[in-house]
Amino acid sequence: MSLTRRQVTSAALAALPLGAAAAAPARAGTRRPRTVYLAGDSTAAQKYSDAAPETGWGMALPFFLQSGLPVANHAVNGRSSKSFIDEGRLDAVLAAIRPGDFLLVQFAHNDEKTTDPARYTEPWTTYQDCLRRYLDGARAKGARPVLATPVERRRFDAAGRALPTHGEYPAAMRALAAQEGVALLDIQALSLALWQRLGVEATKTYFNWTATEQDNTHFNPPGAIAVARLVAGELLRTRVFAPRDVIRLHNAIPTSWITWPAPLS
Repeated sequence: MSLTRRQVTSAALAALPLGAAAAAPARAGTRRPRTVYLAGDSTAAQKYSDAAPETGWGMALPFFLQSGLPVANHAVNGRSSKSFIDEGRLDAVLAAIRPGDFLLVQFAHNDEKTTDPARYTEPWTTYQDCLRRYLDGARAKGARPVLATPVERRRFDAAGRALPTHGEYPAAMRALAAQEGVALLDIQALSLALWQRLGVEATKTYFNWTATEQDNTHFNPPGAIAVARLVAGELLRTRVFAPRDVIRLHNAIPTSWITWPAPLS
């Protein structure tokens, strides 16, 4: 189904997490907060009460950023770097983003769907071409683009070794970041190492495993908080943010801080 620009923009604005929306225009004499815009897929997206306990890591990212860095979460379930653009969602982000803001981009899970031409991209060609549109668009608006390799799924071999699942996509993103001089958050490598440390059984408590579902892709509150912590740590390590911008990096975050608003009407 094709969406009008107005529908896409309205949906994107409505999907902003409660308490973490982009700031309203600054009053005269006040400084407008820098906003972190997030473009991505279901692993990062805002979830609603009908999906609980499934939790996108973008819902937990504000817990690690000081209040002057609100998060505008435009990540949407099922999107690839290509379909996010084709549906006008990147245009909606670029219409809102302002100089000094940040555009954090994480895609690959759905780019990998070779049987779906609406979403599939090839790592070293069309995937990189799509990602360049995010980088160029942010730069044209005076914002800073940041690339994040895709968070890993929960997959282990018979010997209990955590397995990478994203093929060439992380390497293609790393190469593009180096070529374009863009900060890279290597969440794929860090999450794979985290799942290995936790092991086969403990990782189940980080993913959306319930009495009726065994989901090895999406997170529950502990998993979303853990991945958001990795993202915040990488934003600090790569000097996208200064130490004063990142908070609670080594503190326990109560899972009760995660809330799921009512579904959009």
